[in-house]
Amino acid sequence: MMTVDEISARLEIQQVLTDYSTAVDAGRFDDLDDVFTHDATIDYRAMGGITGDLTTVKAWLAQVLPAFSTYCHLLGNHDIRVDGDTARSRTLCLNPMQTPDDTTFLLGLWYRDTWRRCEQGWRIAERTLEKCFDKQL
Repeated sequence: MMTVDEISARLEIQQVLTDYSTAVDAGRFDDLDDVFTHDATIDYRAMGGITGDLTTVKAWLAQVLPAFSTYCHLLGNHDIRVDGDTARSRTLCLNPMQTPDDTTFLLGLWYRDTWRRCEQGWRIAERTLEKCFDKQL
């Protein structure tokens, strides 16, 4: 049975995952400062992206995402394992992306995250993507 602290941690982590998706989908990349730790490592290579620190990744997102006219994140299947002030999670993401010429891609991936509880709350300390599929529709 989960404790109240573990339930709280899981809900807080799910909210931060939603905050990540909202920040990226809205193009508010500075909001990612409230999602990741200051020393986070982020690895998007499994889906054709880059790996780097938060500053590098925010600049890259600002550079590449304007190539798409629309995109969004749909998250689910949250597998969150809390261990005191750290946690690990695996979260499914379905990410349709459309280019200005109406070419649509559907990306399926897993976010594999390592979490750390900080003064400000739960933050992602390490993110790695795991590819499920990518499909041009």
